[in-house]
Amino acid sequence: MDKGLLGLAKPIRSVVVVRQRRRQVMTQLMRRLRARRGKQGVTLVEILIVLAIVGLIAGGIAVYAIPKFQQAQKETTKQSAMALYGVAENWRTGPGHAADCPTPQLLKDQHEINATSKITDAWETTFKIQCDDDSVTVVSFGPDKKEGTADDIRIPEPSKQE
Repeated sequence: MDKGLLGLAKPIRSVVVVRQRRRQVMTQLMRRLRARRGKQGVTLVEILIVLAIVGLIAGGIAVYAIPKFQQAQKETTKQSAMALYGVAENWRTGPGHAADCPTPQLLKDQHEINATSKITDAWETTFKIQCDDDSVTVVSFGPDKKEGTADDIRIPEPSKQE
C-alpha cells in the first residue's frame, strides 16, 4: 500500500493517528478538568454552613459581652462622678462660693478640672451637680437619660433609709 512520496495511504493513516491522539489528549484534559472542578472552590451550602457557625459564635459572644459592656459603662460613670464630686466640694469651700452651686462646664471653664476632662457620662449626657446648704451631689441620668428614674447614678449614693 505504500506508494511513496505521492501515495495517499501514509498521510491518511497519519491523519487518523493524529486525530486519535488528539481525542486521547482531549479526553485526558477533560478528565483533569472534571477532577479539578470537584477539588476547586466551595459550594453555596458550604458557605452558608460557615456563616451559620460564625453567627452562632458572634451571638454567644454578644450574650456575654453586652452585659459586661453595660456594667463597665456604669462603673466608668461612677468613677467620673466621684472625681467631679471632689472637685465640686473643693470649689464650694473656696472663697465666695459657699452659696453657689457649680456646673460641670463652670468647673471646666475656671480650670478646676482639666480642659480635656469629660464632663459627660458614658451615655454622653452632661453630669448635673445639685447643692444643698451643706452637701453636694453629682447625678448622672443613666442609660435612659431621664432624671429621677431608678437607673440614675448619684454620688454620694443615697443612704438606704431615704
